[in-house]
Amino acid sequence: MAPTAVSPALSHTAPAVLKRHAAPRTSFSFDPIESALAAFQAGEFLVVMDSEDRENEGDLIIAASHCTTEKMAWMIKHTSGYICIALPGERLNELELPMMVPENQDRHRTAYTVTVDYKHGTTTGISASDRSATVRALASPDSRPSDFTRPGHMVPLRARAGGVLTRMGHTESAVDLCVLTGLSPAGVLCELVNDDAQGTMARRDDCRAFADKWGLKMISVEMLAEWRRTHPDGQTINSS
Repeated sequence: MAPTAVSPALSHTAPAVLKRHAAPRTSFSFDPIESALAAFQAGEFLVVMDSEDRENEGDLIIAASHCTTEKMAWMIKHTSGYICIALPGERLNELELPMMVPENQDRHRTAYTVTVDYKHGTTTGISASDRSATVRALASPDSRPSDFTRPGHMVPLRARAGGVLTRMGHTESAVDLCVLTGLSPAGVLCELVNDDAQGTMARRDDCRAFADKWGLKMISVEMLAEWRRTHPDGQTINSS
């Protein structure tokens, strides 16, 4: 199911609650990387913040293999709605998904490929049900290029080899999170926006408040990079 908003009075019964943050915060802090990885492995969303001198944005990220229709619908509601899925380059090559344009002029060189829809059991491709089916199919090692129509409503992103150690982006974070938790290397991601009249981008404190409201863990790209630097053997977390 999608996350449930945290009510302090119900914190003892709500499984998604960050109990240690039930009381209002007096200062900003991220969550421990170990608990965030465990939550991600269990199928929860993470809020992942990049540097304030880069995009200064927080993304919701979830493993594609865990992205149900309900979770996709919840994600669409609370983000810009431009849902992407990060995949390793070799998998995109296997699925015959080339780059969207020959010359990437994006400010941060986000590597967009051609868009796709899953061909089987879907309709227009834009519904939460169709988009969740597409990301799960993209995450499946059994999918073939012929299982997808092009263009579509899901936006694959090509993660750079080496992950966050070579590019400190949300794309690489999404794949690294999957790899570190022993999941199929396909991460669904989208930018958080504020629930205001202008739909402004959610910045650091906005993202922290959102994570606390919904009982989600929040980390930074730098924390993920530091975890990888201190665990160079690429070990995954223990699922127990």
